[in-house]
Amino acid sequence: MRRIALLAGAAALAMMATTAAADEVRIGIAAEPYPPFAAPDAAGNWEGWEIEIIDAICNAAGLDCVLTPTAWDGIIPALLSGRIDAIMASMSITEERMQTIDFSDPYYQTPAVIVGGQGVEAEPTPEGLEGLVLGVQVATTHQTYAQEYFEAMTELRMYQTQDEANQDLAAGRIDAMQADSVAMDDFLASDLGACCTLLGSVEMDESILGRGIGAGIRQGEDDLREALNAGIAAIIEDGTHAEITARYFDSPIYIYDQ
Repeated sequence: MRRIALLAGAAALAMMATTAAADEVRIGIAAEPYPPFAAPDAAGNWEGWEIEIIDAICNAAGLDCVLTPTAWDGIIPALLSGRIDAIMASMSITEERMQTIDFSDPYYQTPAVIVGGQGVEAEPTPEGLEGLVLGVQVATTHQTYAQEYFEAMTELRMYQTQDEANQDLAAGRIDAMQADSVAMDDFLASDLGACCTLLGSVEMDESILGRGIGAGIRQGEDDLREALNAGIAAIIEDGTHAEITARYFDSPIYIYDQ
């Protein structure tokens, strides 16, 4: 992940934000729970690390943002059709997606990992998972990666939501699953995930797994992209990003010097 270039001063930030904030900015988040990043509470209010980060970025950029839950497998079409203005739902920046949409600078980066079910001991490699049933969420970089590297030797099972995959792993209906490391830390620390074991990180392939998580926007909407970049840079520089992260995770999830 490259270092985010900081703006020269508050005046530049204010100028960008004023341009982009003329109208309400509808931020598309996945309608499916994805703790600890985003999930509705008992009253239906969304909370989590990414929800707080969205709020902080929008505040820093002077944007009037409104959360708009959208089904994950339809979230890019919703952006392209104008139903939402930006995607901030742990979406990896990949070359394939950049053929269709633009991205802000990244606001976090974590590795992809394999988690095994009860009694499963295997290396997180195609040979190690040979003959096992591997679960992945559809329309994610994990699905693309698993189809590229694991499908020839492993049975893949697709899930509409990560929560469904978690449930099936805990119930023993699949042997392992691939997902984001931080999401799996939260799962493994829960009562549901007590049965399961972190098998390790998959081998990095940036062409599939991307170069971090960014806000997806429509191509050509440079004012909004630059306003979001300004907000991201501001919360990293002033420590807000680290402060929010410390409330959810034991270690940083942004790689500053790459």
